[in-house]
Amino acid sequence: MSTTTQQLDKPLQFGGKAFDSRLIVGTGKYRDYPTMEAALNASGAEVITVAVRRERLIDDQGRSLLDYIDTSRYTILPNTAGCFSADDAVRVARLGREILDQLDNPGKDWVKLEVLADKKTLLPDPVGTLEATKELVADGFSVLCYTSDDPVMAVKIKEAGATAVMPAGSPIGSGQGVLNPNAIRIILELLKEGDADYPVIVDAGVGTASDVSIAMELGADGVLLNTGIAHAQDAVRMAHAMRHACLAGRYAYLSGRIGKKLYATASSPWDGVISYIPGE
Repeated sequence: MSTTTQQLDKPLQFGGKAFDSRLIVGTGKYRDYPTMEAALNASGAEVITVAVRRERLIDDQGRSLLDYIDTSRYTILPNTAGCFSADDAVRVARLGREILDQLDNPGKDWVKLEVLADKKTLLPDPVGTLEATKELVADGFSVLCYTSDDPVMAVKIKEAGATAVMPAGSPIGSGQGVLNPNAIRIILELLKEGDADYPVIVDAGVGTASDVSIAMELGADGVLLNTGIAHAQDAVRMAHAMRHACLAGRYAYLSGRIGKKLYATASSPWDGVISYIPGE
């Protein structure tokens, strides 16, 4: 981290590690692995998610996903995408730990937990999510838990021992951005009461750079996204945009924006203005 960055912010911390980047990106949905590799690099992310249940770890040219991920550079966060029960999510999380243990990656005891209710909405199943969180925490995992933007559920997940709560901005892959900023504000207030450094990371629904900035300006500690980059017409350029938007939103939040007013406020003071009348 540069001296300038140290002065502007402190690292994001969770799972016993600290990260300069507050942007977490996924590895799915890219048109090919070289594009994914270039986009990951452009994003500046230090943590990347990999779906343990990914159907195709090998593409049609015989190339492996892991051939395009520098495991010495990135901390891999395995996720339980595609799981629709607590039992399934716990089993997949343990499988991810075994895979990363072989790679000696620091994220081996981490999991981005998703327990989904159905394939149409991809909304989280609150009962299954809470059940899986408790079981995985008891099993020694650092659980970064995907949930809805329900403040009550967010509190319950934190109380269950989750390392971080990750409320959705909007449905997965929808590109609608943060639909309910007030819910995110309430979640931040409740989860950080007496624990200001507890990580709250907005996850899902980000479509473009302004969505990232909005999430960060609300006070989120980070943003996790995938489709917004992977399905952009120029994924690598969009990854650059998301990287800068994350920084801009974070710095704006830390700076403290001006209040909104109904009427204009002059940039220069009226007092002391010298009037000049021609001919006098």
